[in-house]
Amino acid sequence: MDSNGSNTVPTASLKMLQSKGMNGTAHEKHHQKHEHGRRHRSKSEGDYLSDGVKLEGMVVKPLKDKANDRKPRSFKGRGQPKKGGAGGKGTWGKVGEIYEEYENVDANDPNYDSENEEFVMEHVMPELHHDEFQKQMEPLLQEYFENGDTKEVADVLSGWNISHLKHQVTFLAITKAMDKKAPQREMTSRLLSDLYGHKIHHEEEIEQGFQALMNSLSDLTLDTPDAPEILGQFMARAIADDILSPSFVSEFEHPSDLGRKAVEKANTLLKIKHGIVRLDNVWGVGGGLRPVKVLTKKIVMLLKEYLYSKDTKEALRCMSDLDVPHFHHEIVYEAIILILESGAEVVMDSIMALLKEAADSALITKDQLISGFQRVYKEMDDLVLDIPHAYQTLHAFVDKCARARLISLAVRDQAPSRGRKRFVSEGDGGHTKT
Repeated sequence: MDSNGSNTVPTASLKMLQSKGMNGTAHEKHHQKHEHGRRHRSKSEGDYLSDGVKLEGMVVKPLKDKANDRKPRSFKGRGQPKKGGAGGKGTWGKVGEIYEEYENVDANDPNYDSENEEFVMEHVMPELHHDEFQKQMEPLLQEYFENGDTKEVADVLSGWNISHLKHQVTFLAITKAMDKKAPQREMTSRLLSDLYGHKIHHEEEIEQGFQALMNSLSDLTLDTPDAPEILGQFMARAIADDILSPSFVSEFEHPSDLGRKAVEKANTLLKIKHGIVRLDNVWGVGGGLRPVKVLTKKIVMLLKEYLYSKDTKEALRCMSDLDVPHFHHEIVYEAIILILESGAEVVMDSIMALLKEAADSALITKDQLISGFQRVYKEMDDLVLDIPHAYQTLHAFVDKCARARLISLAVRDQAPSRGRKRFVSEGDGGHTKT
């Protein structure tokens, strides 16, 4: 801005812009000395000043900044693909070139993966809660009381994650047995002994189960008044089976009166002469634990006594006292055998009345009834050797039972019939006619 206030573009004289030779003035040489080391402008840059302004005629105009248009040169290469397509940014490399796989050998790396490493998969069962364990244990015990298979119970328990509830096996088994009869209590003692043998639970867990029973005697006596005596018998039997330490009843002091009564009962049984040996039969032998021959003899005596007295109620009571519901098909079988041996109409009517009463009262189930008849059908070829009129008597009896709706027509029609042996003169060589 000049003194007059107008804006003017600075200009330079032609003499100022002419390059100097080697014989320049001292001032110019001094200026060139300071300019030593600066790069010389190329020919293309001859028309530009060092400040980046271009000469256009006699007027100096500011240049456009080209520094922003240039790409950075700080990286190696310009990202362009090489010849043949190899390398470069965003390229896949040469066609057909095989790269070695990167092997991450650090097993602690989250991205570590090795195809050669072997993995072992394990099935982990969640822990059962107390309520869920009780719900699953009740039907298992009920099924055991029916079939008596301790191995099946051991297999089921081994598949459960009950490491924190193993003492409840002893507690629940004895609690359920207290409501049962002597045969089921004997089965419970055998179950605890076999589970100990299968290493399902150990002595410490059995002691915890008995201790839980001692603490619950006040509640158990509400349903089973003689619970302390029964628990004492279970403890004595467990000591005889070597699954419970004798110190549990000889040294441990129980504060409650019911607990002391149970301990006294156990000590009394253990102090009997040869008590350890006799404790194997502490519950007595009864129910399905008796030999089959013994049960068969009792059933035959029961039926003969009924035929003599005709007391149906007493016969049904004796059937119930046998406590072998799974063996009631033997009652049907032996009753039909008595009919075949007798052949009398009165025996046939009496037996049919007894079987019908037992079936109506659900003492003998339909399956057990049919099973008894089918057993006789299968043995008719052997029975007829001792009882010649067995086929005729059998047909007469099954007809009566079908008319009385004791059995179905299908079961009646299953009864075998003995064919008449035909003569050789009839032309078939004496084959039996069916």
